[in-house]
Amino acid sequence: MAKHSKSIPQRGQRVADQIQRDLSEIISFELKDPRVGMVTLTEVQVTPDYAHAKVYFTLLKDSPEAVRATLDGLTKAAGFLRNQLGKRLHIHTLPQLHFIHDTSTMRGMAMSALIDQAMATTRPQEDADNDADTE
Repeated sequence: MAKHSKSIPQRGQRVADQIQRDLSEIISFELKDPRVGMVTLTEVQVTPDYAHAKVYFTLLKDSPEAVRATLDGLTKAAGFLRNQLGKRLHIHTLPQLHFIHDTSTMRGMAMSALIDQAMATTRPQEDADNDADTE
């Protein structure tokens, strides 16, 4: 019994990874909705009972209009995607798909820009200090 209970979180992660791979393939090759363009699935989180799956995605073009259109397209296609996923996955409960725009890449780029800006402001001060030390 103990061995089984330890393997459940790993199984959930494996199921989430398989859902991510299969959904990426289905969206790329089988989904014909023009609102859904270049979508990258970054993560899938599955509830322990496999009833719901949060699917995080990013876009090449992260404008608010494109995100809204893609989210609408994915939400409308959730039934089709779940049906196609059911043909590929053989698990007892097929999760309800909930799509969420992943903003972590935008936040990471903003943080990187802030770091670059902070480094640019400290470099002239360091150069001036080094010049003062050499004199």
